[in-house]
Amino acid sequence: MSKSVIAIVGSATMDLTAYTDTVPEAGQTLLGRDFTTGFGGKGANQAVIAAHCGADVYFIGTLGRDSFGDAISVNFSAVGINTDYLERSDSPSGVAHIWVDGNGENRIIIVPGANHDIEIAKVVSAISDIPELAIVIAQCEIKQEVTIAAFVAAKARGCITILNPAPFEELSPQLLDVTDWLIPNETEFQSITHTNADDDSNLANFRPGKNSIVTLGSQGAVLIGSDRTLTRSSAPSVHVEDTTGAGDAFVGTFAYCLASGMPSIDALKFGIKVASLSVTRKGAQSSYPSQAEIKTLS
Repeated sequence: MSKSVIAIVGSATMDLTAYTDTVPEAGQTLLGRDFTTGFGGKGANQAVIAAHCGADVYFIGTLGRDSFGDAISVNFSAVGINTDYLERSDSPSGVAHIWVDGNGENRIIIVPGANHDIEIAKVVSAISDIPELAIVIAQCEIKQEVTIAAFVAAKARGCITILNPAPFEELSPQLLDVTDWLIPNETEFQSITHTNADDDSNLANFRPGKNSIVTLGSQGAVLIGSDRTLTRSSAPSVHVEDTTGAGDAFVGTFAYCLASGMPSIDALKFGIKVASLSVTRKGAQSSYPSQAEIKTLS
């Protein structure tokens, strides 16, 4: 695949993850099996996996002036992500508190912190400045007005825009209008449409005239074409250790493939391969395959 230039406007956090056989009920205290601290945030995760794929990645976001912010910035540089547009604020860096149960399923509480300090003017300037920019990705861990401004600037340059609507919030018509690819999981699809993703008619009627993908966990994903055609791709059977960051692995990989000129169906299938490998390991970014591993999947 050829080089691709991708900008991620989004969140970066420190993930504080507890592993336990069962999660506690209200008022209950349980012993956990393990605890890890790692790099996360949906925007950062998508940036890291796109960089592992071989993209030229620019991260546009805000960190706190604290030890977590310092560590995240160093990690970006180590991975090869451009941080020219990474700002600092007096708010604490964002954190995510994660519980992972014995089935590898997660429950997450995000405290955005500095991620909500991203300035619209600086984002628009960055989108306008980045040379040869092909794709702009955003999520819902930053303020929606920032994403709208970023996507409007991206569309003015002829870039493809990808929105991962997680964690779910109501999406404004203006944001949807400037979103080329909307990629929810099945729970987010249900929140958006108030229907289930297991019904083909519900999927086909999702955003007519626009492209979308609904990720389905262990069942793979379904691509919904702008002409309402559905293309399903299954996921390989794997032992699930931790699903944290798997959706981000898919989004970042799909974006890289699309920017590289790969047909969307092939990009869908490759994104599923990478995401499926990530769930066999603990953590978010720590679970992502290296560039060498990704090449073996091609």
